[in-house]
Amino acid sequence: MIGWEQWKKGFDVWEQRTAELLETVMKSPAFLEPVGGFLTATMKAKAMGDKAFAQWWGMWGLPTKRDQERSLHALNQLQSRLIDLEERLESMNPKH
Repeated sequence: MIGWEQWKKGFDVWEQRTAELLETVMKSPAFLEPVGGFLTATMKAKAMGDKAFAQWWGMWGLPTKRDQERSLHALNQLQSRLIDLEERLESMNPKH
């Protein structure tokens, strides 16, 4: 029966050799080019899907994610302006 120490040594050797092999493969243009192409195609498909979904959502008259982000940005700007105005008013009319 194999003891723990003997098994651990064997595992460590296997892990080291596997890591070396994977590192060689991961740096290879033969591996990177197809994976890069796949990633590019996936991102293009996602962008097309997002665009189609936004159009469908907008077709129903509902705000898209972009519309919501614009509204939130405008609200944040208004809030900042209100805070600035409140601070200016306080500085003009100090409390007794």
